Amino acid sequence: MIEYEKSDGPVVRVGRPGPQLVHLLFSEPSRPYGDDPTLDFLVRASGEWVSIETSVRTWHGDGLDAFLATLAEDFRGWEGSRTWRSLEHDLTLSAEHRSSGYVHMTWGIHDRPPAEEWHFETTTVHAAGEDIRNLAAEMHTFLTTPVE
Repeated sequence: MIEYEKSDGPVVRVGRPGPQLVHLLFSEPSRPYGDDPTLDFLVRASGEWVSIETSVRTWHGDGLDAFLATLAEDFRGWEGSRTWRSLEHDLTLSAEHRSSGYVHMTWGIHDRPPAEEWHFETTTVHAAGEDIRNLAAEMHTFLTTPVE
């Protein structure tokens, strides 16, 4: 479910918060150039042993919501991994459908160019089908909510 933080901005949580688990928080969408299609947002990875965040730059969200929707539509599975990346490669996603009926999503958070000094990855596990369909819908709302 889409949440709203104190700033009344949309927030999407991916993964389950807990002391041993890493979860992601997408927040603070902004359009730095007014009506331009550039959409920036923060992504944070948090857990007992990690707390990292970076600003992600996209062009209308770079189709992240559509990518997630295609994973939901193919709930019966696919071979290999499917990948997505943001405009400046500061956020990446690789998804693999497992025979158990779950999709393992490996999220990569990267230092922005030109430094590219660090890279962090975490994997979240989602039930194929409705779980991913809900995530795709939440991400669509997050990416398309008008921001100032």
